[in-house]
Amino acid sequence: MWRELAPLGRDSGSGGYRRYAWTAADADCRAWFRAQAEARGLAYELDRNGNQWAWLGDPLAGDAVVTGSHLDSVPDGGAFDGPLGVVSSFAALDELRGRGARFSRPLAITNFGDEEGARFGLACVGSRLTTGQLTAEQAHELRDGDGITLPRAMEAAGHDPSTLGPDPERLARIGAFIELHVEQGRALDLSGDPVGIASAIWPHGRWRFDFRGEANHAGTTRLADRRDPMLTYAETVLAARREAELAGALATFGKISVEPNGVNAIPSLVRGWLDSRAADQSALDTVVAGIEAAARACADRAGIELSVVRESFTPVVEFEHALRDELGKILGQRPGGGAPVPVLGTGAGHDAGILSGSIPTAMLFVRNPTGVSHSPAESAAEDDCVAGVLALADVLEGLACA
Repeated sequence: MWRELAPLGRDSGSGGYRRYAWTAADADCRAWFRAQAEARGLAYELDRNGNQWAWLGDPLAGDAVVTGSHLDSVPDGGAFDGPLGVVSSFAALDELRGRGARFSRPLAITNFGDEEGARFGLACVGSRLTTGQLTAEQAHELRDGDGITLPRAMEAAGHDPSTLGPDPERLARIGAFIELHVEQGRALDLSGDPVGIASAIWPHGRWRFDFRGEANHAGTTRLADRRDPMLTYAETVLAARREAELAGALATFGKISVEPNGVNAIPSLVRGWLDSRAADQSALDTVVAGIEAAARACADRAGIELSVVRESFTPVVEFEHALRDELGKILGQRPGGGAPVPVLGTGAGHDAGILSGSIPTAMLFVRNPTGVSHSPAESAAEDDCVAGVLALADVLEGLACA
């Protein structure tokens, strides 16, 4: 499975992946998912929001156990973020069938669409739509960098956007959702454990900062006469680092657009996107407020107009304790299980976090030896991936089998 999936959407120059929602690369990944489902005799389904499902047992029976993740990527992303969870889900089902497991609850494997938000700027679009956290009206307003709306992109990919919207009937049929994911950090590497259980997802959001100045000639305008928004933006980037360090949080300006974007032109507009995350809401509020205050102070001194818009936000997610504890119990009772499986938090958002407000969810992490993620250098050792598959199989057996 990994060898078949690996070349899809991979850029030959960077070595990273560009599997953006509703593109040709995304279509290739979706075809791969459907082929894996059909090869195992699973009932394939594409839901109203473009999420893919592969069912073992009756989808309408209720109390289903669902596992899976996503196949899309950030720009030049790594091979493991998302796909490891989908591949491991199919492999775990193969493992259970090899054991002769008898299922007492329906089981589904899913690929949620547009988890990374790389094309339309909003993460977890598929799961947000399903849970109603993103309305159809809001989804229809999403645009990519070329001005193409989400509905147009979906139509071009052969999906009807008129069906977008909440899917409470589907959610009501799910008893538990388990997402396996490569760890995006080094906690497991430092503890020496191949697999961990998620405790919570930090609150996080994305803010757009628009700095408006005055375009002018780079070769004729005196420094004293300039209203250069790039300088204010640069000071804001440095302020973000300071505020994050003070609060023990994270803050990153990772995307920027400039107008008129000429080498010999002073910009009229610099637009930067802030990603900030913290262990609790209070720390996150402190960081973002501090960054905005510093930006406004710089802007006022330089005669720059500043507007700040929060484009997305996800509050802290505490995975359901009962399900989380059940995972720990299942994995701790395995022959040779030894020490308890570590429980750790994460600053990264996931579909499991979005779904947690509607259904019981939990996550398993697989060790990432370098901690690098959202990069072609993202990696996981084969034996750790196998350990993840076996852990997921044990969890699914404990939850879904007689």
